[in-house]
Amino acid sequence: MIRRLLLTSAVLALAACGAEDSGAPETAPEPTPPPAASSTAPQLGAEGWGPLRIGMTRAEVVAALGEDANPEAVGGPDPASCDEFRPERAPEAMLVMIERDRLTRISLIRPSDVTTERGYGVGDPGDGIAAAYGAEAVREPHKYEPAPAGYITVWSRGGGAGYVEDPEARGLVFEVGQDGAVKAIRAGGPSIQYVEGCA
Repeated sequence: MIRRLLLTSAVLALAACGAEDSGAPETAPEPTPPPAASSTAPQLGAEGWGPLRIGMTRAEVVAALGEDANPEAVGGPDPASCDEFRPERAPEAMLVMIERDRLTRISLIRPSDVTTERGYGVGDPGDGIAAAYGAEAVREPHKYEPAPAGYITVWSRGGGAGYVEDPEARGLVFEVGQDGAVKAIRAGGPSIQYVEGCA
């Protein structure tokens, strides 16, 4: 009797193991879209981030987030016409660009909790971002690095083909590195097209 119970238990255990393994190969999960933008955390958009709005004066930027956190660093060859710095109370990965006393650009230069309004951040795959924006996204080769490095530009106001000079234009540039991941994001006016700081 005991022998029969042991044999029955062994058969049932083997059957259970076989039911879990159907022999079908496992497939990779489908890629998921970026997380929905949080309603409580400030998101980076073409018009600004949190308390910063493109077009603010330098004094307004300083009132909102503090002075230059590293005043000894060189932000531009002629700070009176263009300066780039991180305000004291801004996220560590964020830089602001001031041209002729106006905020023209906000940049994320390394991974951060800050994401765009669609939930994309530094480190995300460039191909996924280009696919998400579709026809709105303009891809261009990188100035210094071979493909897949490049730039993905999305204008939300103004913009168009070629170099944009309209000061009212607003958009985003996702700079993609050789590994295919976004290594910087720039938001704002025509200065988002600069690839070397103030130039």
